[in-house]
Amino acid sequence: MTAAAPSLRLIRLSLHRFRSYTAARIDVGAALVVVTGPNGAGKTNLLEAISLLCPGRGLRGARMAELAQGGSGPWAVAGRFDGAWGRFEVGTGSAPDAQGDRRLFRLDGEPLRSQAELAERVAAVWLTPQMERLFQEGASGRRRFLDRLAWALEPAHAREVAAYEHAMAQRNRLLASGGDPAWLAALEDAMARHGVAAAAARRALVARLDARLAAGSMGGFPAAGLALCCPTAAALAEGPALAAEEALRRSLHEGRARDRAAAAALAGPHRCDLVITHREKGLPAALCSTGEQKALLISILLAHAGLIAEARGFAPLLLLDEVMAHLDAARREALFGALAALPAQAWLTGAEEAAFAPLRGLAQAFTVAEGQIRENARWPLP
Repeated sequence: MTAAAPSLRLIRLSLHRFRSYTAARIDVGAALVVVTGPNGAGKTNLLEAISLLCPGRGLRGARMAELAQGGSGPWAVAGRFDGAWGRFEVGTGSAPDAQGDRRLFRLDGEPLRSQAELAERVAAVWLTPQMERLFQEGASGRRRFLDRLAWALEPAHAREVAAYEHAMAQRNRLLASGGDPAWLAALEDAMARHGVAAAAARRALVARLDARLAAGSMGGFPAAGLALCCPTAAALAEGPALAAEEALRRSLHEGRARDRAAAAALAGPHRCDLVITHREKGLPAALCSTGEQKALLISILLAHAGLIAEARGFAPLLLLDEVMAHLDAARREALFGALAALPAQAWLTGAEEAAFAPLRGLAQAFTVAEGQIRENARWPLP
């Protein structure tokens, strides 16, 4: 990560009827924050709340109804930050009547017109246990992971992906009903325009991340190698965007009969895959050990945080859920050293307080139990 980039720090977090928390507030004064407690106590809920103060749907991608305590009623999360913009406050939650699936945002008490305004000031990257399945699941999981990385740098990418998927869904329905060819052509044109834009953002991000990983300095973690398996992205490497759009448009037109029979579009940027390897060993990540896979994810996270620091002018928050799992003693030590040297605020969770003992005196610690979060009085303040 760029050492000169100023940090973004969350200095106060308040929750109201969010998940397992009826009401909670913590004040934070450290760059490293450790949260411990038994499984199911609400540690991940806390990190999710922080992630919802950033653009997007948070680290779980949950729907609004899932976020309210008990599954219904209003909920809210608020954070006070210090960063490149000075001190400011962000709030998010449901509408007062708790109807619909639209989340509201406020910046310093004023409604936000769009999440793009928020993206200028706040960013976070995270690692969760569910992400460790990337190497075993299908391409769709890796594609969602890649898109989340792209959104953090280029918020407009989310709109391109959504527009592409909307046009594709309409085309699938129209093919099934044998609809108007002119309408099909219009939808395929929309898929070509938005699909090429999405592929271009993915391609650019993978190239930048791979170059940073190849340069090393991943805090003692093995560098991942990244590549994009996507014919549309390959077309962009060989010629202008307009040519790639025309190629995709032609492919969709020629594939109508095939796609009608399959009830799905069988070609296009929605089927791209992110290929991850262990750079030093030249081994596909899927064939690496569980510990190596976790270490590769951490190296990608650190590289991505560095890109955000360069692009935004501030280092993002790092949210590391159950990060100790599958890391041996040497890699735990490497992680603690890397985090202590970064200009980013990092939040780490785990069930065992002893696993974080090397951070005593460096991190502020909290304990979670039964929907309550309290500062750990046994830990000296940094």
